[in-house]
Amino acid sequence: MLLLQLHTSVCFAITRKVRANILISSNLKNTERVNTHNNIERFHVSDTSSISSGVASRYATALFDLAKEADKLPVLEADLDTLDVALSSNESLRDLINSPVYSRDDLANAVSALSVKMKLSSMVSNTLGLMATKRRLQVIPMLIDVVRAKISDEKGEVTAEVTAAQKLSAEQIKELSETLKMSVGKDINIKATIDESLIGGLIVKVGSKMIDSSIKSKLSNLQNVMKEVG
Repeated sequence: MLLLQLHTSVCFAITRKVRANILISSNLKNTERVNTHNNIERFHVSDTSSISSGVASRYATALFDLAKEADKLPVLEADLDTLDVALSSNESLRDLINSPVYSRDDLANAVSALSVKMKLSSMVSNTLGLMATKRRLQVIPMLIDVVRAKISDEKGEVTAEVTAAQKLSAEQIKELSETLKMSVGKDINIKATIDESLIGGLIVKVGSKMIDSSIKSKLSNLQNVMKEVG
């Protein structure tokens, strides 16, 4: 009974925060406000990616606020890392969150089982469960990025998205982080991904700035130069 009450309480808190964020999301483009008795604002967005981004942002903000109020941001950060690794390494999981075939109950049950297996906290597992019932699981990758950005801001960090041809060692990540810190002037949180097509080198993106030192890019530039010469 106590577990059920806790689950209900957390879900209610998340739902309340998501609804609150819907009401204050006035920065969405191409929107049309509709007045109701409850002063709920509904937004019509023509672009699908804008819809997904808005949905992810609202859930992310609700989850971040919940974790911050409970002083559990480190727990949330660890859960996101676990979830991100699972999504990156498990094609079946990626298919599940993007599939329109499964019922809401099937999605909720699957998410519940996965949350237990991955040992996710109740605030994250309940958020995923709520998203499953609303058929919003496809925005999980966006949610992870938004929450991570909020956590970095809270810490006074800047997130650097680093793409490499192979997995970077802990020493390489540390050295890169220190180098970027000297340039940016803030602590750097490295988000590393692998793209074997780069052949070698790195692509580093910090905010709106991007440095492409990959071999793939250099070969492409060389090909362009050779075309001009020919």
